[in-house]
Amino acid sequence: MFKTTRKNRQAIHRIETILVAVFLLSAMVAAQSVSDKWTSAWPNTDFSKTTIELSSLESGGPPPDGIPPIDHPRFVAVEEASEWIADREPVIFLELNQDVRAYPLQIMVWHEIVNDTIGGVPVTVTFCPLCYSAIVFDRRINGKVYDFGTSGLLRHSDLVMYDRQTESLWQQISGEAIVGEMVGRRLKMIPAALMGFGQFKSQHPDGKVLSKVTGYGRDYGRNPYAGYDDIRKTPFLYKGPLPKKVKPMEHLVTVMINGDAVAYPFSVLKKRPVVNDEVAGVPIVVFFDKTTRTALGREKIKSGKAIGTGAVFDRRVEGRTMSFAKKGDFFVDRETGSIWNVLGVATSGPLKGKRLERVVSGDFFAFAWIAFRPHTRIYRP
Repeated sequence: MFKTTRKNRQAIHRIETILVAVFLLSAMVAAQSVSDKWTSAWPNTDFSKTTIELSSLESGGPPPDGIPPIDHPRFVAVEEASEWIADREPVIFLELNQDVRAYPLQIMVWHEIVNDTIGGVPVTVTFCPLCYSAIVFDRRINGKVYDFGTSGLLRHSDLVMYDRQTESLWQQISGEAIVGEMVGRRLKMIPAALMGFGQFKSQHPDGKVLSKVTGYGRDYGRNPYAGYDDIRKTPFLYKGPLPKKVKPMEHLVTVMINGDAVAYPFSVLKKRPVVNDEVAGVPIVVFFDKTTRTALGREKIKSGKAIGTGAVFDRRVEGRTMSFAKKGDFFVDRETGSIWNVLGVATSGPLKGKRLERVVSGDFFAFAWIAFRPHTRIYRP
């Protein structure tokens, strides 16, 4: 039997000290090598300021702005856009100060970022194909306007943006600066929604549509990620834990209010296209339309499978909390019998002309949302 003596204890202590020193040195070398890896590509970025493990960053393949953002977007009328966008193709719908615009995913899959100004508000419209995350940000911080580009980096398969003013790195899904001078800042999200182009043009025939004249030669209408939107697939360049309550590539309508995150699986919404719920004390309603096609299915986006899309609204109208049900292609509130469309506008009945306030929400692959919001409540009826 080994007898512990003072001499033995001293020897063990020296060995433990050496092992700890070796471990710390190895960790420092590893961290330095990771830092060096990215600082060589981003010499103007302050990598000493970060909220993440730098090892969680991965190259997506293209260099910075190798997927070129659109900095000077042009727009065309709905009638002209109808010549090249199918009615069920997905577009990002955005309305600010009576300025109404649609950003077709057939363009966004090739550019991912559009720096724009709509209704007098400087915005950055973003779409990460690998996460199916369409998010719009106000690109002002403390009164200063920032311009964003694609870094060529991914984190948990999600787009990492950078701002051209400080070259800080930003996480698209959360809108927060994760590396650089701007660490600690978060971009304000602006309510937007994915919808079929036909829905957009029927409700906003005078709206504007992002033009294919972008200054770049791209095969708009072709899906460079053909076959990716398949619930049986696994995420690309993702090494984190996979969700347990839903399939990783399941589409979710997501909401986060005051830190309370809830997700509504498409598989549930297809059977229950209206959900009256409450998140962080806010009464909300989810409207689901099943006709919108995916942008990431077949090679031609217009031929993609119909997967649907959701919109989320505050269901209070003039201080009264409403409850909704589906009625044909529309929605009806039980309190007044008014008919509402998927844009949250009452089209007939006592409340005709009233609008529900849109809530910031998203349509993401499950793995992507839950990677950043692991404590999300998954809605089950």
